Amino acid sequence: MGKLGDIFRTHGPEYRKRFADRMSSDQRKTMHAIETCHTSEAGSALWRCPDCGYGHFTYQGCGNRHCPSCGRTSAAKWLQKQCALLLPGVTYHLVTFTVSEQLRRYIRSHPRELLDQLMRTASSTLLDLCNNPEWVGGVPGVTAVLHTWTRQGEYHPHVHFIVTGGALDKNGIWRSSHPKFLVPVPALSKVFRARLRDDIKENHPELFALMKPSVWQWKKKWVVHSKPVGSGERAYRYLARYVYQVFLSESAILHHDDKTVTVRYRKSGSNKPRTMRLEPMEFLRRFLQHVLPSRFCKVRHYGLHHSSKRKTIKLLQAAMSIARGCDIPEIPECDLPEPIKCPKCKVAMKFEKRYTKFQRLYYEGISPRGPPPCM
Repeated sequence: MGKLGDIFRTHGPEYRKRFADRMSSDQRKTMHAIETCHTSEAGSALWRCPDCGYGHFTYQGCGNRHCPSCGRTSAAKWLQKQCALLLPGVTYHLVTFTVSEQLRRYIRSHPRELLDQLMRTASSTLLDLCNNPEWVGGVPGVTAVLHTWTRQGEYHPHVHFIVTGGALDKNGIWRSSHPKFLVPVPALSKVFRARLRDDIKENHPELFALMKPSVWQWKKKWVVHSKPVGSGERAYRYLARYVYQVFLSESAILHHDDKTVTVRYRKSGSNKPRTMRLEPMEFLRRFLQHVLPSRFCKVRHYGLHHSSKRKTIKLLQAAMSIARGCDIPEIPECDLPEPIKCPKCKVAMKFEKRYTKFQRLYYEGISPRGPPPCM
């Protein structure tokens, strides 16, 4: 059982008592999932030794995409899948779209509609500027990952894009961008702000009517940032950490008790480690505000990275490898959890079956009406 689960089990009931009327159904479901993660309530998995037949039960994880105790294996597989599509000899760029502080409160109140619109508008703006012959002049490969947090857990929605430093033009010819420059950032920022305003007005007029005119004032700073990130592997490694969790990892929780939760984070800019102490209710508030709506897709692929272009990207890999005389990037090795080993034979055990709480009681010959088993 993880430290985050302990905090939720200890302070969750009080948080519900105070703020249940303000919580979404997705937040309540996430709370319940993390509270039961790796406990008997989540069910058990039976592992069997292939040599001696010894059986061993482990508690299952909740599988919730916001839980830092789950998703490690899925994140590693996601990283390997993305790195398998990297183009040899191509410089990748990391482009980040943010919104003004005035708009964030509306996005937090209507995440399903406005987060989706944010990703759609940012991606179309980026693809259109890349398609401009004055800059790149074709269709690049683009992978987008949505984040909603700062390093201290405050609400700050932004979208990271990993973009190929080049594109296929309409004639099927690869056009490389400058290794240190993709598209003009000031133009990208202005076009993005104007398009987002128009898209929200057209697609969500009832929400646009709630927004103050000052949200769209040109004096307010909307930051779009772009920088080259080499082969792209390191950028994918950074984003992979948060594909199956939010801003907080289990190791970042240093201490928790009835009055405070101590969390480690890295200061933006200097990247130096810092600690902050939060009151438990504030800690839970910061965590739960990043819960996404159910079935919301936070990772999206566009252009040459779209699933329909897998054959095209593989052909590009082979052609560039031959033309540039460099190898196709290797798929990185990832740290996966150690396999469960048999205490008798010391060999890796194999997964056999999943059991619910009551199925396990029947399996062990214990009546569910009787006293609970000692675990």
